[in-house]
Amino acid sequence: MALEMKPVQALALWQNVVLETVRRDGPDLSSRQLAILLTVYLTPPPHTVRGLAGWLKVSKPAITRALDTLGDLDLLKRKRDETDRRNVLVQRTVNGAVYLRDFGDLVADRAGKIDA
Repeated sequence: MALEMKPVQALALWQNVVLETVRRDGPDLSSRQLAILLTVYLTPPPHTVRGLAGWLKVSKPAITRALDTLGDLDLLKRKRDETDRRNVLVQRTVNGAVYLRDFGDLVADRAGKIDA
């Protein structure tokens, strides 16, 4: 079953979710950081810096900067690929899984409260 929304409802949902995330004590992620985090958790591994840059159509340095922050927050981690030392693998963490579970709960909760 698809959830149907008018554009103004979708924007109100996004506003509610964003407002709640900035009001909470947890990390306040940028759109780029959230896109990377969601990509790593919602698409099958392996994930590399090069692969994420291609998938998101942004530069490798932009991915690296976002991963620096996500790593400092323990939401993702990087590890050198032992089979090809030129690659850096981006891996999930327990804290990242918890963050996204809570984020998903927040989105679902707010979606149920959007007026028709």
